[in-house]
Amino acid sequence: MLRQELSRDGAFLQGHPHVLVILGASGDLARKKIYPTIWWLFRDGLLPDATRVVGFARSPLTVELIREQTLPYLKVTPEDGPRLAEFLSLQSFVRGQYGDEASFRALDAHLRSLPGGDHAHRLFYLALPPSVYTPVTQHLRALCMGQGWNRVIVEKPFGRDLGSSEELSAHLSALFREEQIYRMDHYLGKEMVQSLMVLRFGNRIFGPIWNRDNVACVVLTFKEPFGTEGRGGYFDDFGIIRDVMQNHLLQLLCLVAMEKPASTDPDDVRDEKVKVLKCISPVELQDVVLGQYVGNPEGPPEAQKGYLDDPTVPPGSTTPTFATAVLRVANERWDGVPFVLRCGKALNERKAEVRLQFREVPGDIFAQQCKRNELVVRVQPREAVYAKLNTKKPGMFLRPEESELDLTYGSRYKDVKLPDAYERLLLDVICGNQMHFVRSDELREAWRIFTPLLHEIEQRREPPIPYPYGSRGPPEADELLRRAGFLYEGTYRWKTTKNDLSSTSCIRDVPGIPEGIVHGFGDSGEDGAQVAEGQDEQEEEHGAVHVVAAGCGTDDEAQESSQGDAQEEAEV
Repeated sequence: MLRQELSRDGAFLQGHPHVLVILGASGDLARKKIYPTIWWLFRDGLLPDATRVVGFARSPLTVELIREQTLPYLKVTPEDGPRLAEFLSLQSFVRGQYGDEASFRALDAHLRSLPGGDHAHRLFYLALPPSVYTPVTQHLRALCMGQGWNRVIVEKPFGRDLGSSEELSAHLSALFREEQIYRMDHYLGKEMVQSLMVLRFGNRIFGPIWNRDNVACVVLTFKEPFGTEGRGGYFDDFGIIRDVMQNHLLQLLCLVAMEKPASTDPDDVRDEKVKVLKCISPVELQDVVLGQYVGNPEGPPEAQKGYLDDPTVPPGSTTPTFATAVLRVANERWDGVPFVLRCGKALNERKAEVRLQFREVPGDIFAQQCKRNELVVRVQPREAVYAKLNTKKPGMFLRPEESELDLTYGSRYKDVKLPDAYERLLLDVICGNQMHFVRSDELREAWRIFTPLLHEIEQRREPPIPYPYGSRGPPEADELLRRAGFLYEGTYRWKTTKNDLSSTSCIRDVPGIPEGIVHGFGDSGEDGAQVAEGQDEQEEEHGAVHVVAAGCGTDDEAQESSQGDAQEEAEV
């Protein structure tokens, strides 16, 4: 079906030859992400028919070597054997140096020898360190352009600050037109990130409440449960703000805060994102909490080593591995509403989400028993959209209780495979759709917001606040969140059932089931201890028995995930 839709789009030409050139084909990014992505698209019949893949690297490569290196990441099933052999037959390699003109002449000669020759469409994927972007792109422009379209994918980081980013943008724009440059932030390829546009602008109920009059606070969260794991040398050069906050989280902020675009044309969408960024003042250090993880002696072996214990990290490094920052959008819709960006490594869970917390209902008649409503878009893991709201607790008395409306994709779309972000984005490049890629003016505004803060942090070189591996981060971040206006009440419970989590019946709707069966099962608290019904519990991981927006269902992953993620809700 997707193939048919793509074929109806004139940008996707089935019969025209395409060549995907991976520069840096022997590196981690190519081995773990790019080759697997191309394989998945090929396996599912989503690549143009006449597609070849060419690797360019300094080290020697063969088809057998690339098969051996990529096989652990390809997710190949026994039935895929013949298809994989066909995929590998489309591979070829050129060895060369990134600063050597003769190497790129050899690359061009090889491209000419493939089906379609000069007339094939050429896509160049720079899976390279930024330090070699300049000579590589110069040689590509001078020696490797074909007669079909020529497009270049550039992975983040797009510079280190505003100055270096502007320098890189000026260099690329001198060689290629903007419509040829695809600056990839893979977060823009995720299902729930792309769903934000439809959620906002395809539902009448959200339009009147999506503003400063109703929204008290917006929290955008990115949490990883692991540390640098031997990649400290790379990470230390950038830090968590450059690695996550300035790109992934700021892109999410734009999608939440922007006005409705004139159309879904890529430039119309990106115009609105730029307008949002222009309304944000540079972040000040007083609105930021920085942390760095230290070893947790009570944790498992990997958690007992702190950031500075990583041998690839320079001794005494003050690079933050955790950051919380408060940004404000000074326009008519959002003036006064704090946007809190939180991200960190070696935390207690893996989670990325957008959370809108709404103001209290005016004219309260329930003696302050009603809690603030929230709308949450879970980006990962277990993609979901759910709303926290107040309902009457079943029984004789008029007593409010917090509950939820939930659309968990694993329950609602059981037989649907959600594409990987790289699959979507690579297919977008082939189709010429730049909606989910970063434009040069968008990049400039993003760096304008964070560059003064980054320079001040580097000049002061103050040690970040230490936090234990596997914790929620520095307590000071929670205090900043509280001061910004986010209200955590700690009373909400996601109610799960002990038995038959895989059942597709909706237990909450079955009459005659005692309340005690539905209540009180599951972890609630960082130590994983079970709490008896009736005690105040922190919010449970949403995910066992749900009230599903489009029908009853269960989350197949709930049982295995609840042990580690019991506080996912409470910990925002």
